[in-house]
Amino acid sequence: MKPSTMAFLTHFPFHPIHHHSSSLFTRLLFSSKPKTLLILSALSSPQTSLSHFSTTSSLETLQDISITEQTHLQIAQEKLFIPPDTEICSERGPRILKGSNIVLSKYARDAQVVSAEFVKSSVETEACPADGLPEFALVGRSNVGKSSLLNSIVKRKKLAMTSKKPGKTQCINHFRINDSWYLVDLPGYGYASAPNELRKDWNKFTRDYFLNRSTLVSVFLLIDASIPAKKIDLEYASWLGQNQVPMTIIFTKCDKRKKKKNGGKHPEENVQDFQDLISEYFEAVPPWIMTSSVTNQGRDEILLHMAQLRNYWLKH
Repeated sequence: MKPSTMAFLTHFPFHPIHHHSSSLFTRLLFSSKPKTLLILSALSSPQTSLSHFSTTSSLETLQDISITEQTHLQIAQEKLFIPPDTEICSERGPRILKGSNIVLSKYARDAQVVSAEFVKSSVETEACPADGLPEFALVGRSNVGKSSLLNSIVKRKKLAMTSKKPGKTQCINHFRINDSWYLVDLPGYGYASAPNELRKDWNKFTRDYFLNRSTLVSVFLLIDASIPAKKIDLEYASWLGQNQVPMTIIFTKCDKRKKKKNGGKHPEENVQDFQDLISEYFEAVPPWIMTSSVTNQGRDEILLHMAQLRNYWLKH
């Protein structure tokens, strides 16, 4: 490990590299090939012909459209996340989910949310549901908009309770979707006002959940794109990378535009900066999606991404 790596691992105690039992994409994210730098070319010239894929009209009717002004990302093909068992047509290029680096695969089906219900809260991994259904865990810094995003995904205003006071989620909360998979709401990190012992407990059972939950398909790490990268977010991403926990980066609050004259950056710039900072911890590009709970940007893309990961996981 590089000396610089240790500076980012203070949030969690360091453990040796752990091969997650459900890590479908370990070979993609942590291959033995020479390291591929993760750089978001949001503001650069296109290096290949890519087709961005809209999900605005229907998750069932998949149609290619031209890239829109709202999602003006140009991404080199080597910086895409290509799911396993996915072939790219050399003539027309890959189909990419809008506002992301994720290539659409044949497993992107049954993405709609028909039903959603709260199942239980747990304070240890062993107490989580034992029915073997695949699950996706949402985690992020306190006040990153985690509960709002969860509610947006399922189109329910109060499935996950939002609060003006950060740090209210204190358990592993399971929500069953379509009676076939789970969304998991994990405690937020970085809330300084929480008691120290309580923060230690959150860290412990969250860490145990990441390393030992066999039905975990992917962790969705939420990052606030309206502000510059935070050290604690870099620590969390690097810890997941070091322990080979499957991860998708969800950039939140992408509707917020800071005024340039006040030194603020656009979300696209903060996204690129974050990608640059974590690039040394990953052998290949992690999937990422830009979102907004206010405009519902990225909602359908998240569901399609979850669907293709989930369907591949179930098959293999």
